[in-house]
Amino acid sequence: MARVLVTSPMLEDGLAPLADHELVSWDRSVPLPEAAQDVVAILCLLTDRIDAGALAAPGLKVVANVAVGYDNIDVAAAAARGIPVTNTPGLLDETTADTAFALVLAACRRTTDAEAALRAGEWAGWALDGFLGVDVHGALLGLVGYGRIARAVERRALGFGMRVHHHARHNTGADGYVAMLDDLLVTADVVSLHVPLTPDTQHLIDARRLSLMKPSAVLVNTARGPVLDEVALADALAAGQIFAAGLDVYDGEPAVHPSLLAAPHLTLLPHIGSATRATRVAMVRLAAENIAAVLAGHDPLTPVTV
Repeated sequence: MARVLVTSPMLEDGLAPLADHELVSWDRSVPLPEAAQDVVAILCLLTDRIDAGALAAPGLKVVANVAVGYDNIDVAAAAARGIPVTNTPGLLDETTADTAFALVLAACRRTTDAEAALRAGEWAGWALDGFLGVDVHGALLGLVGYGRIARAVERRALGFGMRVHHHARHNTGADGYVAMLDDLLVTADVVSLHVPLTPDTQHLIDARRLSLMKPSAVLVNTARGPVLDEVALADALAAGQIFAAGLDVYDGEPAVHPSLLAAPHLTLLPHIGSATRATRVAMVRLAAENIAAVLAGHDPLTPVTV
């Protein structure tokens, strides 16, 4: 029976593939490198930093991340030690796309502002100029990144009568491809971010790029917080440089920058992109299946490659 370190409480339904192994909870008073010393696998979340120290555990055979992104893991250090890292691609595409499009609708139609006013007793009744937003139907959606989640958002957008363009590092060959990100930002009515966090995408959307967007434009981020310069976004909203925004991820979360909390026309969600029970259980199960496969001497099902 192999010992598997589980960094955080997991949804029990997803742990069935590891029923034949000993699951050890991480006592967070103990540094992770120390806790990993006598385990053969780590089952972790995107909030857990798996660095070279943890990866140096002598018996470690696999690290399974319950997430699509893996910027929390030193993948290069793992590869150097021959330790496979796995993620959970494909399972959360539709669920996260639902959240992204919910933010598109909420930001365009100012539902957060309207509900806050109603709950505070500030709504005086229907008014011709009350909580005016921007139309979703007929608008041009600009997708930054064109992976599975972005394409799922595109399907939803087409159903709402939007037009869709996209930008990616390489020509996708698909209709609506825009080679230069700046050109996409200039023309889009709604911009939705769907890129992984890498050194190249850190603050990809900064003050300069926000200044390219239309005053009526809306920005949505369900990718990773550091992809966006949050202070620059708050400044752009306060100045009316863009119309509205919706965020589900933050730079330094769970902390949220005070400038965002004070910014107008901003819908904020606490990183719930994939938060349905069915999706989260499926993510845990796939991560567990990856560990079970490696411990049985097989290749991982969804390995991360570098």
